[in-house]
Amino acid sequence: MSQRIDHHNDPNAPALNGLVPSVDVVVTSDAGELSLIRRSDSCAPLGGAVDLGESISQAAIRVKDPISDQPRPTDRSSDSAAAEVIEQTLLKVSGSPANAEQNALLSSVVDAWRRQHRHGQSGPKPILTLVGGYAGSGKTEFSRFLSDITGWAFLDKDSMTRVMVECLLVSLGCDPHDRHTELYLREVRPLEYRCLMETAFDNLEVGTSAILSAPFIAELTDPSWVSHLADRCAARGIEVVVVWVRCDAESMREHIKLRGDARDAWKLQNWETYVSTLNIETSPPSAHITVDNRLGAAISLANQTREILKRILT
Repeated sequence: MSQRIDHHNDPNAPALNGLVPSVDVVVTSDAGELSLIRRSDSCAPLGGAVDLGESISQAAIRVKDPISDQPRPTDRSSDSAAAEVIEQTLLKVSGSPANAEQNALLSSVVDAWRRQHRHGQSGPKPILTLVGGYAGSGKTEFSRFLSDITGWAFLDKDSMTRVMVECLLVSLGCDPHDRHTELYLREVRPLEYRCLMETAFDNLEVGTSAILSAPFIAELTDPSWVSHLADRCAARGIEVVVVWVRCDAESMREHIKLRGDARDAWKLQNWETYVSTLNIETSPPSAHITVDNRLGAAISLANQTREILKRILT
């Protein structure tokens, strides 16, 4: 049997070239009548994964027509209309009233989009955006959306460190998919975050803004870690914004099941125990912005924005 191709995490995987329908649950009556198809509006890239809240047309646009590939605005009205769509999307997903950090991120995102689509230039002051959230919350896709708009470097912890983590766990005599034991938390997890942060600063120190996608659960509740990061950024003239992606437990579970990663097996097998450790009602105190992705709302809106921008720019 041929192995599944992981287009999201394997750098040697071939380019995506199509989409296939994807159904999560089908329910029929005793008479064979169709009663329910959950996620019947979803589709999957061949060998790839589906993000919570996507429709067929939205997934197709994300896979084949990223915003960064669209033509540059040819007139001022198109430029203004596209910028307005981006601004309104960010306001809707992050709520109100806006705070200083939210306004700073919004302004930086719109400015970066304009620079990228007008001149291909980056802004004068780099910004570090941390996008945190629990497993299956939608943080990776929201990070991709921000990167697609701005052209900022997108760094995902799992993509960067998964192979290293699995090899290290095996060398320690452990399950390569362990993400919950004391040994992993003590010996391996800190190395993942160190790799992520140092790679981010490699980009920031040459003027390239970076978006980091990782849970950041322990980090964002540790005042000393947050203070150290703020001081390190301030010393280099780097702005820092922390985004927390909020999601309901059932949607996170559905997303985790759908992506089918081996590292999530323990969570699904011990769901009640796992979810009892989560605080899904509030954001960490260090979060500047909370993106509401309950029921996949924020990611759905982000993909609608992709469609609107495509119509404006083409």
